[in-house]
Amino acid sequence: MTRTLITGGLVVTAAEEMHADVLIEDQKIVALAATGSSTAAGWQAETVIDAHGQYVIPGGVDAHTHMELPFGGTSASDTFETGTRAAAWGGTTTIVDFAVQPMGGALREGLDAWHAKAEGNCAIDYGFHTIVADVNDAVLKEMELLTASGESTSFKLFMAYPGVFYSDDGRILRAMQTAAHTGALIMMHAENGPAIDVLVAQALAAGHTEPRYHGEVRRELLEAEATHRAIKLAQVAGSPLYVVHVSAGSALAELAAARDQGLPVFGETCPQYLFLSTDNLAEPDFAGAKYVCSTPLRPREHQAQLWRGLRTNDLQVVSTDHCPFCFTGQKELGRGDFSKIPNGLPGVENRMDLLHQAVVEGRISRRRWVEIACATPARMFGLYPRKGTIAPGADADVVVYDPQTVQVLSASTHHMNVDYSAYEGRQVTGRVRTVLSRGTVVLDHGRWLGRAGHGQFLTRATCQYL
Repeated sequence: MTRTLITGGLVVTAAEEMHADVLIEDQKIVALAATGSSTAAGWQAETVIDAHGQYVIPGGVDAHTHMELPFGGTSASDTFETGTRAAAWGGTTTIVDFAVQPMGGALREGLDAWHAKAEGNCAIDYGFHTIVADVNDAVLKEMELLTASGESTSFKLFMAYPGVFYSDDGRILRAMQTAAHTGALIMMHAENGPAIDVLVAQALAAGHTEPRYHGEVRRELLEAEATHRAIKLAQVAGSPLYVVHVSAGSALAELAAARDQGLPVFGETCPQYLFLSTDNLAEPDFAGAKYVCSTPLRPREHQAQLWRGLRTNDLQVVSTDHCPFCFTGQKELGRGDFSKIPNGLPGVENRMDLLHQAVVEGRISRRRWVEIACATPARMFGLYPRKGTIAPGADADVVVYDPQTVQVLSASTHHMNVDYSAYEGRQVTGRVRTVLSRGTVVLDHGRWLGRAGHGQFLTRATCQYL
């Protein structure tokens, strides 16, 4: 048995803050005691980590990443090895990625492909949602079996991308009906894809080819309409619903109205919608392509609405939708045609720091920071209390966080496998100092100590809010 002791830090969870020592045995947290107490004074350990003046928080849970995702004739530039290592550098110790059902194939086929990509390559623990691209009787049966086994208990459908991932309302309803009786969680990309495709074709025909038109054709109203429709379909099916990457104030209003009615509807937003805007999409010389993602960045006034939604709990989770494509050679595929720009931004390394900056600026509290980045995503996707908290019995996924250090975000210093930073030159206060993954120190004072293959695949329970 190996013992590790973290002493003197301010332990921050979603529920409380206390100056406490944390005792770890092998891979698990076994006890907490007030710093300076007789109980803590009696603890002995082979490794002692001094956390005086630091926060001690649960490792982050990023429930929305896309490592090695094929998209638009290319693939996301982060592998499971590089992406999970970058996540750990940023204080995230668990990711939930998306296995993609091939069109006409089985969910099993997609999961097997993603297991092959990830197994033996991840620096931190990981799980899989399943993207359902082709709803049929066999797939609905697979959904039941995967939920029962815990291999995948959440399933993503798309109202966007006709011809790629798109499902019509009838297919969506059938998947929701299955989720209603199995306890699975339906995740929804809520944009009206057929209407967007019309607007894309019209924009290109008018000679509007620059990246900023990506944001103009994927209109806010089409996100709000699809969100409303998804909520109503879920209501008909009696199914819970989790809407991913909410970017528009009007879409958030649909979620808030549904939650006011007591419906089991949940929403996620991402750092890019909280910190970036259409101003970035309009950057000259094709630089706006760096910020092309879907749902798209919105005008700056939407940011205040999203922050308010996080404070009122109409939005419960901040994930990254990390899906990086290099500017050189990948984003450039869309020169002369914005619709060919691969959709996605890097961010898995930046999330915890950006959200701490919101603590510094008074937008959210420390406990809310931990709640939206660690505890709630763990609960939402059936991982709590193994993940997302610091408590006896939890996995020893722990971050010692320096709340005072100032850093400048930059592609020259980040560890994501992408040639630009969406937050280049942004100064933030706070930085990860030490990271433990299941009791193993994988990062300490700027030194990488982790390894590919340390991360384990996580089976999951169903959503713990239902």
